[in-house]
Amino acid sequence: MDLFIAEYGRLLIFFHVISAMIWVGGMIVIRVAVHPSLQKISDPKSRIPRTLEVMKRLFFFVLAFVFLLMLTGTLLVLGYGFSENAPELSVIAHVKETILLVMFANLIAMMIKRKKAERAFYLGDDQIMAKHLGHISKVMIPVNIFLGLVALYFGIVLRGV
Repeated sequence: MDLFIAEYGRLLIFFHVISAMIWVGGMIVIRVAVHPSLQKISDPKSRIPRTLEVMKRLFFFVLAFVFLLMLTGTLLVLGYGFSENAPELSVIAHVKETILLVMFANLIAMMIKRKKAERAFYLGDDQIMAKHLGHISKVMIPVNIFLGLVALYFGIVLRGV
């Protein structure tokens, strides 16, 4: 693994960081720029399908980067041998992995809630649809943004900057 890291470590870090940027950055853009813009569409029959489509595209787009993030993170932890070489960093690496797993579980839950909201919308159940969409935008995305920023900070700590 040492030879692998020596040869590909920078590339792994690049793909790891770009994946985190796309995942966390995508959620920030959706919450800060896209969501408020969609809310300005006054007709719910136009606004809701656009909102559902934006969420669907974001969630499926970032899913590939989430898997890449987890793969590169695992390879980096194994390659740099935090547990043997720097036990104090091993704790941070494991906390970061745990944060990413919680974020992943939250992403899957958001995908399920989005699908339920879509079903409720097409069945005409506005109350259920609003409940699911509201929970995603007001709770779940902000939680993932916060956790993502914490994980990014821990990544900086692990690099020794």
